[in-house]
Amino acid sequence: MSMFNKAAIIGTGLIGGSMAIAIKKKRLAREVIGISRHKSTLLWAKKRHWIDKGSQDLSAIRGSDLVVLAAPVNTILKQADTVARFAGKECLITDVGSSKKQIVNKLSAIFPNFVGGHPLAGSEKRGIVNASEDIFKDYLCILTPGDKTRAAALNRIKRLWLGLGARVAVMDAEKHDRILSFVSHLPHAVAFSLIGIIPQEYIRFGASGLKDTTRVASSDHKLWSDIFLSNRKNMISSMAAFEKNLRRIRSAILNRDEKTLVAILKKANIKREALG
Repeated sequence: MSMFNKAAIIGTGLIGGSMAIAIKKKRLAREVIGISRHKSTLLWAKKRHWIDKGSQDLSAIRGSDLVVLAAPVNTILKQADTVARFAGKECLITDVGSSKKQIVNKLSAIFPNFVGGHPLAGSEKRGIVNASEDIFKDYLCILTPGDKTRAAALNRIKRLWLGLGARVAVMDAEKHDRILSFVSHLPHAVAFSLIGIIPQEYIRFGASGLKDTTRVASSDHKLWSDIFLSNRKNMISSMAAFEKNLRRIRSAILNRDEKTLVAILKKANIKREALG
């Protein structure tokens, strides 16, 4: 039996598109509506039966009992008031934004059934052409309820993500943003910075190590600029910690301090092995 009658996905890119495919194929909703600024995206999804209908107008969410906001953080914040004009009071609202505090603060005040969400899945690739129904399988999705989030709404969103194949963790938005600044946002900033400082004429000598380290620098630059700025306070803190450790490595090299250098690298080895 379907969980929802009509699910509307606002933003049918990599994550939103993958949600649409998975909801459709796993029959979690009787009808899936895709909403995008790009007509070509909707035609692509409709042709492959990944959505039942497509629209470039937010009014298409009327009658939905699930609305997923799958756009960049600032776009989600801008769309919220318009979405409220068309979404019914009992409609379940969620999002997939990569930073949560601003979104949870604003949307919890507008929608009685809002639950923040962030699936820790995806790719440096973008667009619905790279979407997949299995993209969430065995990956963690963090849910960030607000102070007034209804227990029934949280439980339904939990069931949705479990139905999509994800594992689920629940925490407040502030904790989410602090953690993600270290484990996701900082690594992207480092990758962008690293590839950015390498002289162009050296690039052709880069092998697998450089490619692996900077893979995420191929990610959407506008999207990541939005993420960095929306989590500004935590980004500054995590970058300061990174810079401090990099200075320790630099100092050990400068002073030919092999003992300290080996200790720093060994500690990093152990942490990396624990990551799997």
